Amino acid sequence: MPEESKPGSLNSMLSQTAKDDFDQALRKGFWRSFSAWFKGKENRLLPYDEVRRLMPYQGQHYLGMREIPLNKIIGSVGRYQDFDRAFLPRRANLGSRWVSIDIAHLQDVILPPIEVYKIGDAYFVKDGNHRVSVARERHQEEIDAYVIEVDSPVVVDENTNIDDLIRQIEKKDFEQRTRLMDLRPEAKIDLSLPGAYTNLFEHIETHRWFLGERWKRPVSIEEATASWYDEVYMPLIQVIREQGTVKEFPGRTEADLYLWIIEHLWYLREELNKDVSLEDAAHHFTEEFASSPLRHIANLFRQIANAFSEGHDPSITNVENSPEENPAQKKEE
Repeated sequence: MPEESKPGSLNSMLSQTAKDDFDQALRKGFWRSFSAWFKGKENRLLPYDEVRRLMPYQGQHYLGMREIPLNKIIGSVGRYQDFDRAFLPRRANLGSRWVSIDIAHLQDVILPPIEVYKIGDAYFVKDGNHRVSVARERHQEEIDAYVIEVDSPVVVDENTNIDDLIRQIEKKDFEQRTRLMDLRPEAKIDLSLPGAYTNLFEHIETHRWFLGERWKRPVSIEEATASWYDEVYMPLIQVIREQGTVKEFPGRTEADLYLWIIEHLWYLREELNKDVSLEDAAHHFTEEFASSPLRHIANLFRQIANAFSEGHDPSITNVENSPEENPAQKKEE
């Protein structure tokens, strides 16, 4: 074989190797997406524009060129649908650019730094998505990047998703509007569902109105917040702790249960047309909606027994007691 043909043979080998690398990455991305869907886990890159839209603008500044951890890159400016959270390719038409960059890696060619936005402790790719994908597939831990830092009022890291971000921003807004942490530094109110802090603020505003009626004068939001926390929120939280309600609702918080039980209390008082204690409301709520399968089975047998004793068809049961009616599931729909 003539000497001049050897470079072509080498290029052909490198090209085939890079194509095989891309095909393998594409398959890994498919199975990773399937696994994430099956387990109900987040697998998408975060869209930078959506994240910035959610966050109040607080300025940005240029940090220059530095090495950044690849596992802390969680989003992209424009290619967030082309790669998954591990920057594995999701489309076959990404192959041409991906393969050319992989060939450069195989030849030890030094590539230019990528460009990223830094928000909190996480990064979003402005330019260089394919370079990030190839670097991660080759088990590289860091990559050179020109960094622009966006000032963030909330914590953002490699585990953040859009729902987390919304909750953090809503929480920050709630605390600023109510001054809760200044009034009650020991307060720890965490909600697991987006939009719930708005409901909590409405509770305080309602309490504020009742205080105004009781005190016969205007009531500040600070007064209403302190009174609501002491007289409404904490008494129910104490009941929730005493009854061990949180363990019956995995993944939910005391504040989640406060919102659901306080609404359930109103429902019971309207339905029964009589006063209902916080203890009874919390107990009834747990009996009706706890996620324990054994509790659902016990409720089902109790309904069947009651139906037989009353001469009813046991197949006709109250759908409100069905496990599918868990309010935690309703809130997410």
